[in-house]
Formats: sequence, C-alpha cells, structure tokens
Amino acid sequence: MTARIRSLAVLLLLLTTAPAAAGPDTAPPSLTAKQALGMLKAGNDRFARNASKPVSTSVLKREELAKAQHPAAMVLSCADSRVPPELIFNVGLGDLFVIRTAGAVVDRSVLATAEYGATDLNIPLLVVMGHESCGLVKAAADAKGPTESANLEYVLRAIQAARRQVPTGEEQQDREDIKALVLANVEEVINDTMAKSPVLRRLVAAGKLEVVGGYYELVSGRVMFSDPVPPPPAAPPAKK
Repeated sequence: MTARIRSLAVLLLLLTTAPAAAGPDTAPPSLTAKQALGMLKAGNDRFARNASKPVSTSVLKREELAKAQHPAAMVLSCADSRVPPELIFNVGLGDLFVIRTAGAVVDRSVLATAEYGATDLNIPLLVVMGHESCGLVKAAADAKGPTESANLEYVLRAIQAARRQVPTGEEQQDREDIKALVLANVEEVINDTMAKSPVLRRLVAAGKLEVVGGYYELVSGRVMFSDPVPPPPAAPPAKK
C-alpha cells in the first residue's frame, strides 16, 4: 500500500483536546470501539485531574482473569518509563492489551501481537500513542550517521521515515520539542501497520476494528486522539 492513509494535517487534530466521553471504569466484555474509546477518555480525564479511581488487583480479580480475558482496547505505545498506559487511562488488570516498543516502531512481532488481539480476543480498538519529549524520536532527529547497534539502527531508521511528513522549514523549528516529528511518527506507524497487515486492514474495512492515533502530554497527563483511520478503498472489480 503506497498511498498515505492520512495526511499530517489530519493527524494534527491530535493537538485539539476533545472533551472526555463518559465510559465505564473497567472493561466489560464486548465493548464497541466507541465505548472502548469512551472508557479510555474517561479514565484519562480522571488521571489528568489527579482523581484516578482505585482498581482491583485482588486475588478474586486475578482468579476471574485466569479463566479468560476481555480487553477493551489495544494500545501500541513507546516503551518510555513515563508512559504506562494502564495508569494513564486509569484501568485495571485485564482491561488493556498493551504493546510497547521503543518509539512504538512496528515489526513483525508487533503486527502479530496486534493481529492476535484483534482476531483471537476480538478487541475492537487499536490506539497508536506517541508522547511528548520522546527520547527515541529525538535521537532519530539528531542522528548524524550509523550507530554501533544494528538493532538500534533499525528503530532509528523507522522513525526517520516519518521526517518526510514534516513540512520543509519546520523540522528545525520543531526539533527542540520534537512534537511535529512525534506526530508524524504516529502517522507513519499507523500507515505501516495498515500496509503490512492484511488481517488488520481487512478488519478495519469490515468495521470490526478502529485504529486511532494518540498523543500524550507528560506534564498535563492528557491524551489527545485523532479521528479513526478511514476504511481502505474497495478493490476495483476484476477485469473479464
């Protein structure tokens, strides 16, 4: 898939804070994508207001979850220690299916994990979340040449691919706080996920999965969300 799913201008909707929607405190089975997003927004609103509710970690809860899990949403986020999704969204054990990598970069294991969550666990929502002051994104912006680690080089190159989405002349201006590159990286991750996973792409087209971008502010504690990824265009009819 070579066409961009969304433009950077659309993703910059992340910078507009939407009012938190009402949602349940924990995730009952079979939530819709809209309900799951409402749960995340409500939990994040509590977190940002220093009003997080206690969540159960009791043995009874653990016994219940040992039988089955019904996460309301998947969150693909950076592995940064300041960005724990369960705390940010004020949810408990079994509520989120979390995938964390440096810079939220996608590889085959990440895609397989997301596909498992969407198919075997029937999770209706995937949130790809970047964050303020991301060290890996800054390292990618500042990199002058190859690193000693081939693995780190893979991650940095994946993040650097998002640079082309930052308008010429603004990259240097934004480098200090790297917000524009973080947002572009979120979009790049979403595009890579849709391009490299026919399974997830098919679920989005069928309305069984929604994918949204997120941007987390470290100090305010607020998460801003983009609009869902639109379904891919239908394939043209085969020629006779």
